[in-house]
Amino acid sequence: MNIKENLKEILDSIPKNVALVAVSKTKPIADLQEAYDAGQRIFGENKIQEMVDKYDTLPKDIKWQMIGHLQSNKVKYMAHFVDLIHGVDKLKTLVEINKQAKKHDRVINCLIQARIAKEDTKFGLSFKEIEAILSSEKTAELKNINIVGFMGMATFTDDTAQLSEEFSSLETFFKTQKEKNTTENCNIEVLSMGMSGDYLLAIENGSTMIRVGSSIFGSRNYNE
Repeated sequence: MNIKENLKEILDSIPKNVALVAVSKTKPIADLQEAYDAGQRIFGENKIQEMVDKYDTLPKDIKWQMIGHLQSNKVKYMAHFVDLIHGVDKLKTLVEINKQAKKHDRVINCLIQARIAKEDTKFGLSFKEIEAILSSEKTAELKNINIVGFMGMATFTDDTAQLSEEFSSLETFFKTQKEKNTTENCNIEVLSMGMSGDYLLAIENGSTMIRVGSSIFGSRNYNE
């Protein structure tokens, strides 16, 4: 199957209200252009320099999302164009995103990364730590960010019961926070969960955004 057919198959399998992020890390420009020509507009990268290079080359109506773990000192390189930053797990990072966004007179959308996996290798914050950030006076002062929701990565396992439990825990937290009074820069509406191997299960458990790479572009030529 080609990229266009892969995209159609995935889009046909998910509800209309679920956003599809095409994870294009390590993939050549030609592959992204093929996906773009098939109608895909949201692309996710995990290395800022690679994303910048692709931004410079590809059409400007693409919504670029940073999905990798973010180092604060790299924010400045993408602040002029990035649409959404996944995986924010420090107040310090939000402060830096705000600082760089202000330089470009922009508001940058952010997702706070929750730690839901049983593995020790995943980044992210506990629900209590996220609540502390959301209720912080310092966060409320950041006028050039918009916290739009949460991102979570489940354990790398075939145990669907465990995956459902992890996804469900974040959905419950997401719903709780969504019902709370939001501040000007905190409008919870996005729940980013699910990748190529588990996105259907994630959607069953409330995901509104999935991050899919290999099921669109084929397997990568390195160990992820």
